[in-house]
Amino acid sequence: MAQYRIDTKCIQEGYKPKNGEPRVLPIIQSTTFKYDTSEEMGKLFDLAASGYFYTRLQNPTNDCVAAKIAALEGGTAAVLTSSGQAASFFSVFNICSAGDHVISSSAIYGGTYNLFANTMKRMGIEFTFVQPDCTPEELNAAFRDNTKAVFGETIANPALAVLDIERFAKAAHEHGVPLIVDNTFPTPVNCRPFEWGADIVIHSTTKYMDGHATSVGGAIVDSGNFNWDAHADKYPGLTQPDESYHGIIYTKAFGQGGAYITKATAQLMRDLGAVPSPHNSFLLNLGLETLSLRMERHCANALETARFLQKHPKVAWVNYCGLPGNRYYELAQKYLPKGSCGVVSFGVQGGRTAAERFMKELKLAAIVTHVADVRTCVLHPANATHRQMNDEELAAAGVSPDLIRLSVGIEDVRDIIDDLSQALEAI
Repeated sequence: MAQYRIDTKCIQEGYKPKNGEPRVLPIIQSTTFKYDTSEEMGKLFDLAASGYFYTRLQNPTNDCVAAKIAALEGGTAAVLTSSGQAASFFSVFNICSAGDHVISSSAIYGGTYNLFANTMKRMGIEFTFVQPDCTPEELNAAFRDNTKAVFGETIANPALAVLDIERFAKAAHEHGVPLIVDNTFPTPVNCRPFEWGADIVIHSTTKYMDGHATSVGGAIVDSGNFNWDAHADKYPGLTQPDESYHGIIYTKAFGQGGAYITKATAQLMRDLGAVPSPHNSFLLNLGLETLSLRMERHCANALETARFLQKHPKVAWVNYCGLPGNRYYELAQKYLPKGSCGVVSFGVQGGRTAAERFMKELKLAAIVTHVADVRTCVLHPANATHRQMNDEELAAAGVSPDLIRLSVGIEDVRDIIDDLSQALEAI
């Protein structure tokens, strides 16, 4: 049979019940797994056999959902994490250590920016931030001898900048390093970064993948395309013996398509423990089953809402890459032909004060930190997710003080627009 299309993969991939087994993915809510002999368990601890012995490292429910996400992205292996922040951290820390350097787009989620610019800096890993619209010359100039990765977001949260994946991948590969892309907002339904040259994809599954604001989670997917052995001197953690596992060499034992995720699981999950609960993974899987349907509705509603806002006299500006004339429209047509996401950013006439009044008047849209679930919600990032940034850092991240992030849900779009209209009239 030909490979399933993505709408079918959302439902059918990951868990494949055998004869007489439960039709629905079971929740294996157990921390430990029993074996008949110490020798069998010893092989698991040596990574000489596959299986389960402690849920902090692996769990059958978690692994089925990870396999589904890997299939959706077209990757070779994946691991779930307890949050999107953990996925961001693990994806970089898995191949970096003190003294290393990473290049990142400046237009990224505020929590990720803080992780990179402050927390990981204290760990000895330095980041250089470049504008997503930087020239190839500016991007190449950011590389150093100790650069180990390039990082960006397909659609930046909340700046909504669209990353030129091919251009960033080309630069990364010319310097012998992988491109890591956060694909949270478009999801693999609307964009598959591996097809454009990305090497590692991460997600905050808390957003559209879950879709119902029930479970915090993250995922890391390996494309299997980056040749770690060809750059063995840069990545000794993957290409040289790991003494904590009796000298195993990940690329030799698990191949190009399995080394990165195995190391992330065997080392980072073992030592840092950012594992999701099996029940949260079960809820995530329920969300994934309707992901393609929801993304279609989110995008349709967001485009109609953006058109409404664009015409309203009390709206100063609108940023949505689906609008002709948007600075990222052409890139969006290239990378996101089916639609981008349900998030629209805009500013109202009167700046920060008017924005605060507008938000107070909303009835249907809720003011919450969360974004990208079935319910319409709204946030003022400069006063919430990005409040740790100064004005200069806000500008670099594409977040103006008056920016309102509107996450358009899947309600009837007429009700969403009616709510926005009455709130705008109150300004």
